[in-house]
Amino acid sequence: MINRIFSNWTWVRIVYLLIGVWVIVQSALEGQWIGVVIGAWPAVMGLFAFGCASGNCATGSCEVKPDTDHKP
Repeated sequence: MINRIFSNWTWVRIVYLLIGVWVIVQSALEGQWIGVVIGAWPAVMGLFAFGCASGNCATGSCEVKPDTDHKP
């Protein structure tokens, strides 16, 4: 987990993190607590790089195997 946080930083991850932190801070300053929850989504996407935010699907490493159980 630590390796995933500190490695493979791209400009997209940085943008996700910055936007999420900005929304969290602005929402907290205004007292709009639902905005803190909404801002947490892009911040977590940038920080941990889950799913396609880390570019896994764009590079083709999201392998989807065809279903071979049934006949067409």
